[in-house]
Amino acid sequence: MASTVEGFVDYPTWNLSDLYKSVDDPKIAQDFIEIEKHVDDFVKKYTNVTFENATLLQAIKSYQQISESLGKISTFAVLQYYGDLNNPDISALYQSVQEKISLLSAKLVFFGLAIAKLDDESVKASIKAAPDLAHFEHFLKIARQYQPHQLSEELERYAVEKSVTGRSAWVRLYDETLATMKLTFDGETLPLEAVVNKMSDKDADVRKRAAHSLNAGLQTQLSLFATVTNVLAKDKEIDDRWRHFAKPDSSRHLDNQIEPEVVETLASCVRQNYASLSHRYYKLKAKMLGVNRLEYWDRNAPLPIDDDAHISWPVARQMVLKAYSSFSPTIANIAQEFFDKNWIDVPTRTGKTSGAFSHPAVPSVHPYILLNYQGRRRDVMTLAHELGHGVHQMLARSQGYLLADTPLTVAETASVFGEMLTFQSLLSECTNTDQRKALLAGKIDDMLNTVVRQIAFYHFEQLVHQARSQGELTPDDLANIWKRTQEEALGSSVNVDPITHSFWAYISHFIHSPFYVYAYAFGDCLVNSLYAFYQKQPDGFEAKYIELLKAGGSKGYADLLQPFGFNLKEEKFWQGGLQMISSMIDELEGMC
Repeated sequence: MASTVEGFVDYPTWNLSDLYKSVDDPKIAQDFIEIEKHVDDFVKKYTNVTFENATLLQAIKSYQQISESLGKISTFAVLQYYGDLNNPDISALYQSVQEKISLLSAKLVFFGLAIAKLDDESVKASIKAAPDLAHFEHFLKIARQYQPHQLSEELERYAVEKSVTGRSAWVRLYDETLATMKLTFDGETLPLEAVVNKMSDKDADVRKRAAHSLNAGLQTQLSLFATVTNVLAKDKEIDDRWRHFAKPDSSRHLDNQIEPEVVETLASCVRQNYASLSHRYYKLKAKMLGVNRLEYWDRNAPLPIDDDAHISWPVARQMVLKAYSSFSPTIANIAQEFFDKNWIDVPTRTGKTSGAFSHPAVPSVHPYILLNYQGRRRDVMTLAHELGHGVHQMLARSQGYLLADTPLTVAETASVFGEMLTFQSLLSECTNTDQRKALLAGKIDDMLNTVVRQIAFYHFEQLVHQARSQGELTPDDLANIWKRTQEEALGSSVNVDPITHSFWAYISHFIHSPFYVYAYAFGDCLVNSLYAFYQKQPDGFEAKYIELLKAGGSKGYADLLQPFGFNLKEEKFWQGGLQMISSMIDELEGMC
């Protein structure tokens, strides 16, 4: 399929028929009937059963089959919804699906609680008696780590059923409000993503007008966004208190299967390097742009020597596939499928969610990618990033539904590595100094956005949740925390103008997935170290890398990275990852 929406001719849109034919496909209702029968049979068969040996194995397999069936319907509803948040029929399907899934999931709560109570010795004995259980060993290990934070079965069931009118309802309100906001730019009504894109325009006046347009749009809903933020932060505080999580970000670390001290080492290391990275670079960039100080909306501006030419979709596709192919024909062939089979929704349009993602869907189908492509070099890098996720998800499908998904930290590995491959490919094709300078500056922009900006976001969230524990926060309170964390991260060479103090409101990760953001910095630093390893020891690297991706969520991060000899608990590891950014700034300084 192709789209001509809002002037973007022949931009492909995804074909979701591998899931269901349409929002009124009768197969959805039929599948729900079948799933409900399987759930009821599961409950009847396994309630009050001792989970060990072959019984445990068969229960996990049945649970996985039910979970994947629910996941397929959920994926279809979610992708339809984020493709058009303004469509009432799609919104009705989305809500209906969430409600039905929540009711069915509540019936299965007993199983998660039961396996969380298994002790190490009984699991080892069961694996010995039923060797095929070894495949699910990591699943059982992670399930047991949640045991100290679980409630009674009755309360857990209540929490699952109530979620559709609780947290998820507030998230839906936020998403739909953001999608229906009317942003005016030069007399034209544009979606948020298009206005944000203009803050990277070559023309300084366009960037400024775009920032003012974004602020004006956000101001119309700022009170509501503050309310949503307050409600969700309080909701999390209540949930964390009942579940005995020590800090607001503790549950995220558990979900990410990472020790809190590792995240703290990463965040501390990045913040200690603000001066040598972002502060130094933005001072240099101000000089390159011929100004004494950058405005906030100038951070991602292309250099004057950058032609900033529009990159057509076919050319973007060729750029990324060429980069992937030069590293691994195997990976490039998987990536090619996304284009050939319409697994990517490309254009920006009113009602479509902002940003980009790759949804893993379910192992029996395939992932789908959502973009808001507008022809900038940064959009090409976003394509490379999301395609990396997609390839990772394809390779991990063999692990099955329960183990294919990876924690956020490791999940960013293939995506950021795909960006690095594409950047290095483009850099190798530079024919003059100006091209190299422009490309380096763009890459440094992106890396600082991925590392420094995301750690600043993480710090913002920490301070917001800390402040919210003392009472309701006003929009001004949130603006002040945003200003403080942005100024700390960006340094004195960037003016955090008051019109940007509302920009916290459109960072949807704060609403969708609290404390998600540090995973980007984690992934960038990890990939910098991986790429340095690849440069030093290219022989055999491709095979090791593909095995890492194939493992999905079947191993912990330490086991996944063992073949590369990385120790993420040491500060010097993270310092090594940051050194690649520093060396690029060094090179750019030397060219100015």
